[in-house]
Amino acid sequence: MKILFAGIIARYPFGGVTWCSLMYLLGLRALGHDVFYIEDTGECVYDPIQNTRSLDPRYGTSYIHGALEPFGLGECWAFVNYDGSYHGRSAADVRRFCADADLFLNLSGGSWFWRDEYARIPRTAFIDSDPAFTQLAIAKAEPWYVDFFKRFDCLFTFGSNIGTARSPVPVGDFVWRKTWQPVTLDQWQAREPAGDRFTTVMTWQIESFTDVGGNKDQEFVQYIDLPARTRQPFELAVNGPRALLHAHGWSTADAMQVSRTPSAYRDFIQRSKAEFGVAKHTYVSTRSGWFSDRTECYLASGRPALVQDTGWTAHLPSGEGLLAFSSPDEALAGIDAINSDYPRHARRALEVAREHFDSKRILTRLVEDACAR
Repeated sequence: MKILFAGIIARYPFGGVTWCSLMYLLGLRALGHDVFYIEDTGECVYDPIQNTRSLDPRYGTSYIHGALEPFGLGECWAFVNYDGSYHGRSAADVRRFCADADLFLNLSGGSWFWRDEYARIPRTAFIDSDPAFTQLAIAKAEPWYVDFFKRFDCLFTFGSNIGTARSPVPVGDFVWRKTWQPVTLDQWQAREPAGDRFTTVMTWQIESFTDVGGNKDQEFVQYIDLPARTRQPFELAVNGPRALLHAHGWSTADAMQVSRTPSAYRDFIQRSKAEFGVAKHTYVSTRSGWFSDRTECYLASGRPALVQDTGWTAHLPSGEGLLAFSSPDEALAGIDAINSDYPRHARRALEVAREHFDSKRILTRLVEDACAR
């Protein structure tokens, strides 16, 4: 099957976002599919060297090539700049691929256009990585935004409770199928021993969906005094108020540096002892069932994860390797549990990744569902 896959690697040129798209591409290729990456958001790239949006797409296009080329995908991508110019493969090459493509997968708004060549692909699917935010935005959106989603044959979401009685998020006439971020397990085999710190990579506040939901800062304040209550050291790779966090006992690193490349991001995760992860307020307050792609990477590296419950515990195991918390006391109990038998939790973490997030399982079902008539 020929699959056109849209992602946001240049729009957000950081390791975690890159791995999201990369693991779809690698996982689909491993299943025997012919894949091509397209990025067509109508927006400028972010250039972290200049720390600004740039009209010049060279940082983003170089970044895409650098991320895909080591995996044999260096000739399988195209980036459409805000001005309509094509980089990587040409517009004609994209049209030729699309002419006999079977499936168009759009992750996180990797394309906000329905160009004729995309629209003619027989089956189309959108994959929502921001559950609750996306549905709340649709509920209050202008007609063009609603119509954009209506044109897909199938809609998927990482919010396992969206559209069910467990979550109050309105979905209207849309049907959202449940999926998880696929993980290509071979790429996450740990290459060095675990460190001594519970870590995470986090964005304090996001720039999108500002009118429909709350960010991670609203949840984190509940846990800001946690280092004073345990001997366990923490390190946050964060783009937030590092002085405030230091004052409360958190060690920090620059999230942009930690995430500058896919390999740097992976190295940071694999140097960790475990993850300590707080979710965005909207994920928690709506009981969306969102589960982090980053957490999946910790698990696939054999690193236990202690992460806030957004309702995901209705669908995934919690207690060994992967532990949930909903209060500071529960977080402390989870830290003690992991430290009391770390080898067992590390083994179980990898087992959870294999059982629930293996790209072979996730993508086989996603393609089958997307192509079902």
